[in-house]
Amino acid sequence: MQQKMTAAEVRALLEGAFPRHFGPKGLLRIEDVGPGTAQVRFAADERHVRPGGTVSGPTLMGLSDSAFYVALLGIIGPVPLAVTSNLNINFLRRAKPGILIADARLMKVGKRLATGEVSIRREGEEALVSHCVVTYSIPPAGQEMPNGDKLPLVQNTEL
Repeated sequence: MQQKMTAAEVRALLEGAFPRHFGPKGLLRIEDVGPGTAQVRFAADERHVRPGGTVSGPTLMGLSDSAFYVALLGIIGPVPLAVTSNLNINFLRRAKPGILIADARLMKVGKRLATGEVSIRREGEEALVSHCVVTYSIPPAGQEMPNGDKLPLVQNTEL
């Protein structure tokens, strides 16, 4: 699987597109982007906790989705209209507030769909707090974006 964007390029793209999430004051940090992989760091605090002191399920789902998007952009390039078509998550243990690490791995990237997995753990721990399987829809090349720009060509890439 050939990488089209480096970690720095993905970081710059997402800082511009989602400054509240990936910008300098955001809670998401792209640690690494490799061939079909990504690692994203998230600082979960009291805003993300449900009663009982556990990081909420929607927060873990959002982190999983973000990490997968980072890994996918690394492979397909700057295709902003790639979107989640399915996300299935298993919560394995209590996620306490603090630094969470999401490791994404693409399993298959086709012309129109990409599938992979995301594992989340607390920093410094090996036990997973969640495991997620994600599928993304990749728009066809030439589809127009809302501002009228054309999407870059996407080549069929398989792992």
